[in-house]
Amino acid sequence: MTTAFLCAACGTQFAESSSPPDRCPLCEDSRAFGSPRGARQRWISLAELRSTHRNRLDELEDGVVSIRTEPWFGVGQHCLLVRGASGNVLWDCIALIDDATISAVRAFGGIARIAISHPHFYAAMIEWSRAFGDVPIHLHVADREWVMRSDPAVVAWEGARLQLDEDLTLVHCAGHFPGSAVLHAARRGDRPACLFSGDTINVLEDRRHLSFMHNYPKQIPLPAPAVRRIARAVEPLAFDRVYGCWPQNRILAGGKRAVRRSAERHIRQFAA
Repeated sequence: MTTAFLCAACGTQFAESSSPPDRCPLCEDSRAFGSPRGARQRWISLAELRSTHRNRLDELEDGVVSIRTEPWFGVGQHCLLVRGASGNVLWDCIALIDDATISAVRAFGGIARIAISHPHFYAAMIEWSRAFGDVPIHLHVADREWVMRSDPAVVAWEGARLQLDEDLTLVHCAGHFPGSAVLHAARRGDRPACLFSGDTINVLEDRRHLSFMHNYPKQIPLPAPAVRRIARAVEPLAFDRVYGCWPQNRILAGGKRAVRRSAERHIRQFAA
């Protein structure tokens, strides 16, 4: 019998095997999130996770739904269901998916495609794709080496941008990972234009500033040239709100000014 094991420290799901993997390359990497709970290199099955955890869905505004796992698991990020012109995009991913989550997501219109900012949030992306009819999973080609469970649904995109539909665009920024990206959503109905930043650009708890890091828990900043590249990538985009990778970390007004101001501050501080 084989199992697609999950790393308990980062939540990444690996290819099916008869025994747990020997190591988790993501946890050994210099950008690793780490775990204060001693969970590094502990392995768990999805069935075990389903028996102890549940997902919570919160509609943050019309067309934006946060999905997070309780109690905290892995890195602890949420993923976001974002409405576009041709259906919902699941932005970033989490490890837990169960029947209750599938039913709740379908009530919001289901998932037409998945797009992920960077490898720390790949999680159980294959399980999510299969649950909604093998929908495509869009990852930047520069991060393809970090895919621990391959599947035909994984689509490696290249270049500076990928238009998902008339509302939603992936923008390559690099920085935290070579393929780190953000999702831009044009205004739709009452929802203003938004930037979904993952931790390519991390919204801080004051909801006024953002940070740009190589490693977030160890507070290792990106060099100034990398932040200049990120700032250039998002400067042409019009957006008022910024949604980060934790539910409480979001900027509801003046988001573009906050990104520009924070990038300029970082560059001044860390310029060689």
